[in-house]
Amino acid sequence: MIDKETKDLLIRYAAQYETAAFIDGDPSWFMHQVSGGANREAMAFLASSISYGSRPQFMPKIEWMLDRAGGDADGWVRSGRFEHDLPYGDNSCFYRLFTCHQMHLFLRAYRQLLIEHGTLGAYVSKEARDGSGAVEAICRYFAASGSSGIIPKNTQSACKRLCMFLRWMVRSGSPVDLGLWAGFIDRRTLIMPLDTHVVNQSVRLGLLSGKGTTMTAARRLTATLSEVFPDDPLRADFALFGYGIHAS
Repeated sequence: MIDKETKDLLIRYAAQYETAAFIDGDPSWFMHQVSGGANREAMAFLASSISYGSRPQFMPKIEWMLDRAGGDADGWVRSGRFEHDLPYGDNSCFYRLFTCHQMHLFLRAYRQLLIEHGTLGAYVSKEARDGSGAVEAICRYFAASGSSGIIPKNTQSACKRLCMFLRWMVRSGSPVDLGLWAGFIDRRTLIMPLDTHVVNQSVRLGLLSGKGTTMTAARRLTATLSEVFPDDPLRADFALFGYGIHAS
Protein backbone atom coordinates (compact mmCIF):
# COMPACT_ATOMS: atom_id res chain seq x y z
CA MET A 1 0.00 0.00 0.00
CA ILE A 2 1.18 3.50 -0.83
CA ASP A 3 0.83 6.03 1.98
CA LYS A 4 -1.26 9.16 1.44
CA GLU A 5 1.74 11.51 1.39
CA THR A 6 3.38 9.59 -1.45
CA LYS A 7 0.10 9.36 -3.37
CA ASP A 8 -0.43 13.10 -3.08
CA LEU A 9 3.15 13.73 -4.19
CA LEU A 10 2.74 11.55 -7.29
CA ILE A 11 -0.57 13.14 -8.22
CA ARG A 12 0.91 16.62 -7.82
CA TYR A 13 4.00 15.91 -9.92
CA ALA A 14 1.98 14.16 -12.63
CA ALA A 15 -0.20 17.24 -13.02
CA GLN A 16 2.84 19.52 -12.99
CA TYR A 17 4.91 17.64 -15.57
CA GLU A 18 2.45 16.13 -18.04
CA THR A 19 2.30 19.34 -20.06
CA ALA A 20 3.40 20.42 -23.52
CA ALA A 21 6.54 21.87 -21.93
CA PHE A 22 7.66 18.31 -21.07
CA ILE A 23 8.29 17.63 -24.77
CA ASP A 24 11.19 20.07 -25.03
CA GLY A 25 14.40 18.08 -24.55
CA ASP A 26 12.55 14.74 -24.47
CA PRO A 27 12.82 12.13 -27.25
CA SER A 28 9.05 12.44 -27.72
CA TRP A 29 9.79 15.85 -29.27
CA PHE A 30 10.68 14.25 -32.59
CA MET A 31 7.32 12.58 -33.20
CA HIS A 32 5.70 15.99 -32.83
CA GLN A 33 7.88 17.42 -35.62
CA VAL A 34 6.27 15.32 -38.36
CA SER A 35 2.73 15.03 -39.65
CA GLY A 36 0.45 12.10 -40.47
CA GLY A 37 -0.34 9.08 -38.34
CA ALA A 38 1.98 6.61 -40.09
CA ASN A 39 4.81 9.13 -40.14
CA ARG A 40 4.42 10.00 -36.47
CA GLU A 41 4.31 6.32 -35.57
CA ALA A 42 7.49 5.65 -37.54
CA MET A 43 9.32 8.66 -36.11
CA ALA A 44 8.32 7.63 -32.60
CA PHE A 45 9.55 4.08 -33.17
CA LEU A 46 12.89 5.28 -34.53
CA ALA A 47 13.32 7.76 -31.68
CA SER A 48 12.50 5.21 -29.00
CA SER A 49 14.84 2.62 -30.51
CA ILE A 50 18.00 4.49 -29.45
CA SER A 51 16.69 6.44 -26.45
CA TYR A 52 19.04 5.18 -23.78
CA GLY A 53 22.06 6.61 -22.04
CA SER A 54 22.71 10.33 -22.10
CA ARG A 55 20.19 12.61 -23.79
CA PRO A 56 22.89 14.97 -25.10
CA GLN A 57 24.36 11.94 -26.89
CA PHE A 58 21.31 10.13 -28.27
CA MET A 59 19.15 13.15 -29.17
CA PRO A 60 21.51 14.25 -31.99
CA LYS A 61 21.37 10.70 -33.40
CA ILE A 62 17.58 10.85 -33.56
CA GLU A 63 17.86 14.28 -35.16
CA TRP A 64 20.24 12.75 -37.73
CA MET A 65 17.60 10.16 -38.69
CA LEU A 66 14.91 12.84 -38.92
CA ASP A 67 17.17 14.94 -41.16
CA ARG A 68 18.09 12.01 -43.40
CA ALA A 69 14.41 11.17 -43.71
CA GLY A 70 13.63 14.75 -44.71
CA GLY A 71 10.79 14.75 -42.20
CA ASP A 72 9.29 11.58 -43.72
CA ALA A 73 10.40 8.80 -41.38
CA ASP A 74 7.84 6.36 -42.72
CA GLY A 75 8.91 6.95 -46.32
CA TRP A 76 12.61 6.77 -45.44
CA VAL A 77 12.15 3.26 -44.07
CA ARG A 78 9.41 2.02 -46.41
CA SER A 79 11.30 3.04 -49.58
CA GLY A 80 14.63 1.64 -48.38
CA ARG A 81 16.35 5.03 -48.60
CA PHE A 82 17.96 4.31 -45.23
CA GLU A 83 20.28 1.84 -47.01
CA HIS A 84 22.26 4.71 -48.49
CA ASP A 85 22.69 6.40 -45.09
CA LEU A 86 23.33 3.22 -43.07
CA PRO A 87 24.99 0.74 -45.44
CA TYR A 88 24.99 -3.01 -44.95
CA GLY A 89 28.29 -4.20 -43.51
CA ASP A 90 29.33 -0.83 -42.07
CA ASN A 91 30.57 -1.78 -38.61
CA SER A 92 31.46 1.73 -37.55
CA CYS A 93 29.73 3.02 -34.42
CA PHE A 94 26.34 4.64 -34.85
CA TYR A 95 25.54 5.12 -31.17
CA ARG A 96 27.24 3.47 -28.21
CA LEU A 97 26.90 -0.31 -28.67
CA PHE A 98 24.91 0.01 -31.91
CA THR A 99 26.83 -0.16 -35.19
CA CYS A 100 25.62 1.21 -38.51
CA HIS A 101 25.27 -2.41 -39.68
CA GLN A 102 22.99 -3.24 -36.74
CA MET A 103 20.88 -0.18 -37.51
CA HIS A 104 20.69 -1.31 -41.14
CA LEU A 105 19.40 -4.76 -40.10
CA PHE A 106 16.91 -3.17 -37.71
CA LEU A 107 15.57 -0.83 -40.39
CA ARG A 108 15.50 -3.61 -42.98
CA ALA A 109 13.35 -5.72 -40.65
CA TYR A 110 11.14 -2.70 -39.96
CA ARG A 111 10.76 -2.09 -43.70
CA GLN A 112 9.68 -5.71 -44.21
CA LEU A 113 7.09 -5.32 -41.45
CA LEU A 114 5.72 -2.20 -43.17
CA ILE A 115 5.53 -4.02 -46.50
CA GLU A 116 3.73 -6.98 -44.93
CA HIS A 117 1.35 -5.14 -42.61
CA GLY A 118 1.18 -1.50 -43.67
CA THR A 119 2.16 -0.03 -40.31
CA LEU A 120 3.58 -1.27 -37.04
CA GLY A 121 0.24 -0.48 -35.44
CA ALA A 122 -1.58 -2.70 -37.92
CA TYR A 123 0.78 -5.56 -37.08
CA VAL A 124 0.37 -5.10 -33.32
CA SER A 125 -3.42 -4.88 -33.61
CA LYS A 126 -3.42 -8.36 -35.20
CA GLU A 127 -0.98 -9.91 -32.73
CA ALA A 128 -1.79 -8.38 -29.32
CA ARG A 129 -4.69 -7.38 -27.13
CA ASP A 130 -2.84 -5.62 -24.33
CA GLY A 131 0.41 -3.84 -23.49
CA SER A 132 2.28 -7.00 -22.53
CA GLY A 133 1.24 -8.72 -25.73
CA ALA A 134 2.34 -5.71 -27.78
CA VAL A 135 5.84 -5.77 -26.29
CA GLU A 136 6.09 -9.52 -26.89
CA ALA A 137 4.82 -9.23 -30.48
CA ILE A 138 7.34 -6.55 -31.43
CA CYS A 139 10.22 -8.46 -29.84
CA ARG A 140 9.13 -11.65 -31.59
CA TYR A 141 8.95 -10.09 -35.05
CA PHE A 142 12.36 -8.45 -34.95
CA ALA A 143 14.03 -11.50 -33.41
CA ALA A 144 12.60 -13.68 -36.18
CA SER A 145 13.79 -11.18 -38.80
CA GLY A 146 17.44 -11.47 -37.82
CA SER A 147 17.66 -8.05 -36.20
CA SER A 148 19.45 -8.15 -32.87
CA GLY A 149 20.31 -5.62 -30.21
CA ILE A 150 18.15 -2.66 -31.20
CA ILE A 151 14.90 -4.41 -30.21
CA PRO A 152 15.22 -6.88 -27.30
CA LYS A 153 14.99 -10.50 -28.42
CA ASN A 154 12.54 -11.32 -25.61
CA THR A 155 10.82 -9.78 -22.59
CA GLN A 156 13.18 -10.95 -19.86
CA SER A 157 14.56 -7.43 -19.58
CA ALA A 158 12.32 -4.48 -18.73
CA CYS A 159 12.18 -3.49 -22.44
CA LYS A 160 12.18 0.13 -21.32
CA ARG A 161 12.36 1.68 -24.78
CA LEU A 162 9.49 -0.41 -26.12
CA CYS A 163 7.36 0.34 -23.06
CA MET A 164 8.05 4.06 -23.56
CA PHE A 165 7.11 3.78 -27.24
CA LEU A 166 3.85 2.08 -26.27
CA ARG A 167 3.09 4.88 -23.82
CA TRP A 168 3.47 7.34 -26.68
CA MET A 169 1.24 5.26 -28.96
CA VAL A 170 -1.53 4.28 -26.55
CA ARG A 171 -2.20 7.09 -24.07
CA SER A 172 -4.71 9.55 -25.47
CA GLY A 173 -5.79 12.95 -24.19
CA SER A 174 -2.19 13.82 -23.35
CA PRO A 175 -0.20 16.88 -24.49
CA VAL A 176 2.78 14.54 -24.86
CA ASP A 177 1.58 11.09 -25.96
CA LEU A 178 -0.11 10.54 -29.33
CA GLY A 179 -2.76 7.92 -28.58
CA LEU A 180 -2.63 6.46 -32.11
CA TRP A 181 -3.20 2.94 -30.79
CA ALA A 182 -5.79 3.82 -28.15
CA GLY A 183 -8.47 2.00 -30.12
CA PHE A 184 -6.94 -1.47 -29.71
CA ILE A 185 -4.66 -1.32 -26.64
CA ASP A 186 -6.08 -0.37 -23.23
CA ARG A 187 -3.79 2.10 -21.45
CA ARG A 188 -4.47 0.28 -18.18
CA THR A 189 -2.47 -2.67 -19.55
CA LEU A 190 0.69 -0.67 -20.33
CA ILE A 191 3.91 -1.45 -18.47
CA MET A 192 6.02 1.20 -16.78
CA PRO A 193 9.18 2.10 -18.74
CA LEU A 194 11.80 0.99 -16.24
CA ASP A 195 15.45 2.04 -16.19
CA THR A 196 17.95 2.65 -13.40
CA HIS A 197 16.74 6.23 -12.84
CA VAL A 198 13.12 5.14 -12.41
CA VAL A 199 14.21 2.28 -10.17
CA ASN A 200 16.22 4.59 -7.93
CA GLN A 201 13.37 7.06 -7.60
CA SER A 202 10.90 4.26 -6.93
CA VAL A 203 13.10 2.74 -4.22
CA ARG A 204 13.46 6.13 -2.53
CA LEU A 205 9.67 6.46 -2.48
CA GLY A 206 9.16 2.92 -1.22
CA LEU A 207 7.45 1.80 -4.43
CA LEU A 208 10.05 -0.89 -5.11
CA SER A 209 12.24 -2.88 -2.76
CA GLY A 210 14.89 -4.10 -5.21
CA LYS A 211 17.05 -2.45 -7.85
CA GLY A 212 16.71 -4.90 -10.71
CA THR A 213 15.61 -3.62 -14.12
CA THR A 214 13.65 -6.70 -15.17
CA MET A 215 10.20 -7.12 -16.68
CA THR A 216 9.09 -8.62 -13.35
CA ALA A 217 10.13 -5.45 -11.55
CA ALA A 218 8.46 -3.27 -14.20
CA ARG A 219 5.19 -5.17 -13.80
CA ARG A 220 5.43 -4.98 -10.02
CA LEU A 221 5.98 -1.22 -10.11
CA THR A 222 3.11 -0.76 -12.57
CA ALA A 223 0.76 -2.67 -10.28
CA THR A 224 1.80 -0.51 -7.34
CA LEU A 225 1.30 2.70 -9.30
CA SER A 226 -2.16 1.50 -10.33
CA GLU A 227 -3.18 2.23 -6.73
CA VAL A 228 -2.63 5.92 -7.47
CA PHE A 229 -3.72 6.05 -11.12
CA PRO A 230 -6.04 3.03 -11.59
CA ASP A 231 -7.34 4.17 -14.97
CA ASP A 232 -3.97 5.28 -16.30
CA PRO A 233 -0.96 3.88 -14.40
CA LEU A 234 1.65 5.33 -16.75
CA ARG A 235 0.62 8.84 -15.82
CA ALA A 236 3.02 8.10 -12.97
CA ASP A 237 5.89 8.16 -15.48
CA PHE A 238 5.61 11.95 -15.49
CA ALA A 239 5.30 12.00 -11.70
CA LEU A 240 8.52 10.04 -11.22
CA PHE A 241 10.28 12.28 -13.73
CA GLY A 242 9.25 15.31 -11.67
CA TYR A 243 10.22 13.65 -8.42
CA GLY A 244 13.64 12.87 -9.86
CA ILE A 245 14.19 16.54 -10.68
CA HIS A 246 13.14 17.79 -7.26
CA ALA A 247 14.85 15.04 -5.28
CA SER A 248 18.23 15.34 -7.00
